[in-house]
Amino acid sequence: MPHNYLSVNTYCRRIFGCKVYKIALSAANTCPNRDGTVGVGGCSFCSAGGSGDFAAPAQLNVEEQITRAKSILGKKGDGLKYIAYFQSYTGTHGDICRLYSIYKRAIEQPDVVGISIATRPDCLGEEALLMIKRLYNIKPVWIELGLQTIHDKTAQLINRCYPLNAYEKAMEDLAKLGVHRITHVILGLPGENRAEMLETVKFAAEKSDGIKLQLLHVISGTKLAESYNNGEFEVLKPNEYYELIADALSLIPEDVVIHRLTGDGAKKDLIAPLWSADKKRVLADLNRTLRKRGIYPQKA
Repeated sequence: MPHNYLSVNTYCRRIFGCKVYKIALSAANTCPNRDGTVGVGGCSFCSAGGSGDFAAPAQLNVEEQITRAKSILGKKGDGLKYIAYFQSYTGTHGDICRLYSIYKRAIEQPDVVGISIATRPDCLGEEALLMIKRLYNIKPVWIELGLQTIHDKTAQLINRCYPLNAYEKAMEDLAKLGVHRITHVILGLPGENRAEMLETVKFAAEKSDGIKLQLLHVISGTKLAESYNNGEFEVLKPNEYYELIADALSLIPEDVVIHRLTGDGAKKDLIAPLWSADKKRVLADLNRTLRKRGIYPQKA
């Protein structure tokens, strides 16, 4: 049966009336799974940059970061609209007043149409939720939660350090605010079979407004890299991933926004899978697989 998924580009054109670009910024955060609040060492797959390796330098103020990020686009960036994307570490952990000041300054930029904040489900207490509500009263807010898997054995293996019910509560709390809720899922985590990965996708899709499907990247300097170099697991092969994405999309309702179908690992730090570094080829091959399966993006 044909399936038409809702891409983030189409969603943004419907909501904002134009193509929107994400610009990666940093609020100079840390993470409760690194600073000892709930754990140390971080999730086993997470890079030294807190998965925000493409963000502007954290030592710059947010206005300078935005200017630098836009300058990379050159003349192509003239007249564009942007989502201010705070991806690195945990965006609602730490001094909430300081964070609110940074996010408010970003969201109030005239060519910024909204803000996206990546965080953990266990870092959405009353203060954080109030901050999000205040931002949402200014412009649209996206909150991204790193679920990765619903399976306890894998969550323990990757040192996620929060239970599944924390994610469920966070999604309920965020739904009351009306913000756009995005769930991150990693495909190819050690020890998980195809059925388990798809169980996570189905579970997340039922609770989310948007979803990011991320190929597992093994990044140098991580605990995951140690395990991979010791031969403890294998990464997905290209065709395995493409077929898995097709199966995943078939499970996701057509009104859930697909924010990502693969992902980027900094090439200088990528250990595996090396085939994922050629993003243009990956997307071309993936789209070929999807077309064969009767899966197409919706039209704006």
